[in-house]
Amino acid sequence: MASAHARDILLVEDDEADAFLIQDALQDQGAPRNVVQAVDGIAALQHLRTLGTPHPDLIVLDLNMPRMNGHEFLDVLKNDDALRTIPVVVLSTSSTPGDIETAYGRHANAYVTKPVALDDFMNAVHSIDAFFLRTVSTPPRAA
Repeated sequence: MASAHARDILLVEDDEADAFLIQDALQDQGAPRNVVQAVDGIAALQHLRTLGTPHPDLIVLDLNMPRMNGHEFLDVLKNDDALRTIPVVVLSTSSTPGDIETAYGRHANAYVTKPVALDDFMNAVHSIDAFFLRTVSTPPRAA
């Protein structure tokens, strides 16, 4: 499998062990240029809205977090004109159809369940790469 292009990633995860494993997996695949961790949705929004901070190329998002959970974060993120285009991979222990439907309904780009299979996670990242490369490199059609 080809590695993803280098990217800046915002990891929104409150569990330090999970965060370490995710960062390690991304490093092993050669994907990230920079990984910043936020422990909940409020901290992630504060990071994203800090003046002068570049937006990440990808957000990896847990659902079950204190203060502001992943569903609430997605709702705020995707309704913010400055942030809505940042792709999001949800990484959650929940495999319930309601959580999955809600995440996609709030415009998550991919949903992967924990414990994560590295191939599933990287396939989700690669599918986002492929989509964005295709849409960025295709000129708009004349009306």
